[in-house]
Amino acid sequence: MTLFPKYSKRREGQNVVMEQKLLKAVNNLILNAETCTGCGICAEACPEEAIVLGPVGATRRGAIDYATPVDVDEEKCSYCGVCVIMCPFNAMTLKIDGEERLPIVEQEGFPQYDMITKVDDEKCVKCTICEEVCPRDAIYRDVPVFEGASDEGRPRQTALQIKTTFTVDEEKCTYCGICGELCPAVSVARRPVGPEAGKVEGEVKWDESLCDGCMICVEACPEECITIEREVVSDRLPGQVDIMQDNCCTCTWCVETCPTEAVTVEKIFEGDIEFYPEKCPGGCSTCVEVCPCNAIYLPPPLPAREMKGQIEPNIAVNKDYCIFCGACVNACPAEDAIVLRRAGIRMKGKETDLFNRIREKLLTPRTSKVKETAPGEVEVKVLEEA
Repeated sequence: MTLFPKYSKRREGQNVVMEQKLLKAVNNLILNAETCTGCGICAEACPEEAIVLGPVGATRRGAIDYATPVDVDEEKCSYCGVCVIMCPFNAMTLKIDGEERLPIVEQEGFPQYDMITKVDDEKCVKCTICEEVCPRDAIYRDVPVFEGASDEGRPRQTALQIKTTFTVDEEKCTYCGICGELCPAVSVARRPVGPEAGKVEGEVKWDESLCDGCMICVEACPEECITIEREVVSDRLPGQVDIMQDNCCTCTWCVETCPTEAVTVEKIFEGDIEFYPEKCPGGCSTCVEVCPCNAIYLPPPLPAREMKGQIEPNIAVNKDYCIFCGACVNACPAEDAIVLRRAGIRMKGKETDLFNRIREKLLTPRTSKVKETAPGEVEVKVLEEA
């Protein structure tokens, strides 16, 4: 006799699929092991304690391929979707009978991140900086490719909206044809030459769509009878730049680097993080490699004359770009080298008792002291507030 529920776990490429088969429904919790950063927020948020940290540093650095940054117990999991909501990197998906759904949100049983991401189209000049610096590929830049970036790109003169006026002084023009020989936008049509007229007559034709306003025809005309006037109607590149919220982790790289201050992003976590280089094992750099926001770096060596007896820092963090996710804490093998203190979480919707319990856990300070408690499972050190 078949008994329900039935549970299974399988690997499908980069996805780990947990399955719960009920009599009339099938629930799937899907972990994208490549997208998962090992921040551990899902493990702290799970009401059933069904998620545990894996060897974050080893998996994210590619040192091992038999584990994932976090591990989900498919039998303990209630398939509630809280981990899906709380994952700041959208590495978790809940499917009910093959359809992506979050019943706990539909029933207003849990709030969601209050994602504030905006690009001011009036200020944005459609440059490439935000797309290049974004560590999560969250920038949507729908701007035509021009010939400066690709041989197959659009002609550069089509980038701006320009009104060009081409005039020929017919009293001075001799229809010599030089302008037509030089430029594809100009052609000279001469009338048949005969003894009755005794002179060369014709017409200078101009195709605005082919003219880039280079002024060669003006400079080359021996009679100085050509005039070109160009009026810039709009100096803004065509297209659109936006932020894809599903990919955005609110690191604010785009905000800090935008030359026109066109981007607004509010971090979903408030808090502070401290690095203690004197406790960091030199040459490790695990935190640098696992940081999903590119906020951690190895400081350049200082000249000896500037040291003045100090110990040279071997690790540092730019807090402007840190979202206090905790991936570095979970991966650091040194004790107390990194201390994370979250102070708040930006949410929208009804803050239920369940969420308040989870928030209390997420706001508990913690520090690095990764230790293996069971094969493939690790813990970090929780700090007691004074």
